[in-house]
Amino acid sequence: MRLSAKKELKEAKILFPKSNFVTIDATEHDKKIAIILGLTHLINIVFAKIIAKDDKTELTRKMSGSTFKGQKIITESILTESPELIESIISNPEVRKYNEEFWKDLNMLSALAQDKKTDEIQNYIRASQEKISKNIDLDKSYKKLSAMIG
Repeated sequence: MRLSAKKELKEAKILFPKSNFVTIDATEHDKKIAIILGLTHLINIVFAKIIAKDDKTELTRKMSGSTFKGQKIITESILTESPELIESIISNPEVRKYNEEFWKDLNMLSALAQDKKTDEIQNYIRASQEKISKNIDLDKSYKKLSAMIG
């Protein structure tokens, strides 16, 4: 027996009273989940594979700062999920678009770094900073990260 959308929302709010709920159609949901979960899971699963090869983990731990520690915590948290769930998240057809954009930009930045094109790299970073900072206080975000890592 299928609950109506209204009843499902009411039940979900009872089960998760501190959660924020947004009602959208399935297509929009898949697009947003591709960014929210798909891209982050994809990046962190690959990151996990790379850091798992580290044979000097104690040295890495001693040298790492809040950025690496935060990323590592996110990665480790994702790894607590079942492989089936992770696979279903990264297999969302909408993820492919972001995956292709990610690899295009990653390859471009890597090539710029190899060619020592400092200005182009810095312009790319500045453009990202400007776009993101229109909606987010980046300094506040860094302070939050530092406080979380402690």
